[in-house]
Amino acid sequence: MFSSRMNQSSLLYGPLDELQELAFIERPIRRSLKTAEEIDQLTVDEDLNDIERAVYLLSVGQEVQRASVISNLPSLVRQNPAETFRRVVPKVREVLNGSGAEIQLAAAASFLTILQDDIILIHTHTYSILKTVLLHLNHRDTVVSNAWLETLLSAIGALPKETIKQEVLNPLLYQSQLSHSLQARLASCRILGKVSCKFDSHIVKKELLPLAQSLCQDVEFEVRACMCHQLENIARATGIKWQLNTNVFLLPHLLELAADEESSVRLAAFDTIINLMEMMNSDDRLHVVVPLVMSVCDESSQMEEAIVASLSYQFGKLCSGLAGETKAHLLERFKALCVAGLQTEGNQTDDNNDTTLIRCNCCYNFPAMVVFADPTHFLPQLYPSFSSLCCDPEVSVRRSAAASFHQVVKLLTPTVQVVHKELLTLLQDDALEVLDSLMNHLEETLEAVLSRGENLTLDNKFRHIFLLFSVPYQFPELLSALLLAEQKVGCSLRWRLHEKLLQRYSSLARLLPGDLLHQNFSPRIFTILTTNKVLPVQKEAARTFCTFLRYNRKQEQRQEMMERLLQGLAQGRSYWNRLRFLDVCEMATDIFSRKYFNKHFLIPALELVHDPVANVRYKLCQLLPRFRSSLRLPADKQLLQQLDFCVQKLLCKEKDKDVVATILFDFCCVISTCQFQKRQERDLLDQKKEKEETLLLEMVSLNLTVFL
Repeated sequence: MFSSRMNQSSLLYGPLDELQELAFIERPIRRSLKTAEEIDQLTVDEDLNDIERAVYLLSVGQEVQRASVISNLPSLVRQNPAETFRRVVPKVREVLNGSGAEIQLAAAASFLTILQDDIILIHTHTYSILKTVLLHLNHRDTVVSNAWLETLLSAIGALPKETIKQEVLNPLLYQSQLSHSLQARLASCRILGKVSCKFDSHIVKKELLPLAQSLCQDVEFEVRACMCHQLENIARATGIKWQLNTNVFLLPHLLELAADEESSVRLAAFDTIINLMEMMNSDDRLHVVVPLVMSVCDESSQMEEAIVASLSYQFGKLCSGLAGETKAHLLERFKALCVAGLQTEGNQTDDNNDTTLIRCNCCYNFPAMVVFADPTHFLPQLYPSFSSLCCDPEVSVRRSAAASFHQVVKLLTPTVQVVHKELLTLLQDDALEVLDSLMNHLEETLEAVLSRGENLTLDNKFRHIFLLFSVPYQFPELLSALLLAEQKVGCSLRWRLHEKLLQRYSSLARLLPGDLLHQNFSPRIFTILTTNKVLPVQKEAARTFCTFLRYNRKQEQRQEMMERLLQGLAQGRSYWNRLRFLDVCEMATDIFSRKYFNKHFLIPALELVHDPVANVRYKLCQLLPRFRSSLRLPADKQLLQQLDFCVQKLLCKEKDKDVVATILFDFCCVISTCQFQKRQERDLLDQKKEKEETLLLEMVSLNLTVFL
């Protein structure tokens, strides 16, 4: 029995050594508590205002308090800029002398925020910040130094030319010498690129260019690469005179840097050269830049792949305006880049991130290359490359191809059918990322594909009507791919993608005939509406179903769709389905004209006033103001009487307090304001909807004899 009692005690209280461990853990907590003296040091007189409190803490406070005050400096400047710069900022300068990295970073971030938020009204305050920044710019800690450099670059934009010339340029000439540290020379490069836009071309050429040339020849490759990135700003600062005055100074240095032994320098040089191509004359572009690019593309070493990757991103810009034999050579180089890193056997890759990035950049530039090659020559020149990119083994490449697909098909009109196979491939891709990218512009893609470039000059009012009756031969495959894509997304956990897909599919109502939509898509959309458990997806399905209903012009099919809504939702056994019917009604008020809505949706919705579930009645009360605004007297007098009867019933017999509160608040507010709030705009929009519905009926009855 004693043993049993010991076991129960152990189970209840645990072993003794565990209790001792808990006691050991508690001791440091007690020791870490502040003493009375320390608490007294951290206590500040509550009668002090913000400025006085900041000065006090900066003078005698602990480091954590000083850091807090410095971080709060932007707020003090907003409240009282004059007193802050007169009393607080001088104290901040005192604290910064010999302070640690934490306070230095906090000060740099605060001054940067002050400059970027434009809360300084006079240049005197900016000059005050500048003196502080320049004092700590060469801090021994690289992180702190870079933080102060960012603050300085932001201050340059707010300073006058004279101040920059005296306070920034003169130290810049001194710090760029080889005798100074690498960190100081790197800062000089960035400052040089920033200040160049503040002066006219004469000063840039006379004072800044020699300094830039010197830094381009620095012994450290980091300095050469950094200065190379800034040459674009210096060139643009000279304006239209760049070709005449600066070309002889900058282009030779850029070409020399393009042949540098360090890949990072070459990469910076190529980026700068291509960015400046628009400012070069045609001879330099044709005889200097293009041969340079071709020589880089011919390099097969892995060290050059980073440069080729950057070059591939700007390939379309490079090709702009070129023709003749050069055009043919560049097209061949581009086609080679489209398969960079791909092995011929089994369509496998070499698992190189640079080559994958090259092919992604080719997808990005493909629309520009279609224009460059001429869309009429797409099939022999670029189609194999485009097809390869759409079937690339890497998901990121196929995603990039899907992102630019809509631009390509627009350019290929009216021969867009040549990429029909690639569209099906992307729609059937196993990676949802590819489908997500394709969905972003699916409406534009389908409009170009389904119209096939025909009758693009029609007035917009008739264009979508014509599309309803032009049925390409590839419809069965395309419809099947669209349905399979939806089912694939619906089976995943990506409900946001499912919502986006349904939103894009609503555009099919303007592009496909009503028969095809009714047979293939409407049943699937209704199934999503009634079975999907994600509310945003259900609401988007409701909107899409209403859109299909609006553009379906066959009376029997519309009647069938309405009966499905009434029987499956409005009269459904589940209160969840009845709530979805009210969602459909809410969408219908935006999509249909008042006349159509009042005829088909209003009465079934009002009948839900008798629903036994309070949530349904609550939702109905929220929609009653919207319903009332759709009524117009004297035509809708009987409907208005029925709506008022519903309100009276809810006010007299409703027992749920939330429902009563909703009907009292929402409905009474709308009664007092609905006559004045954007009434005319809503009437004009409703007239437009009703005319379009009438026009669609008339065009169906005439079988489009005008266009055919």
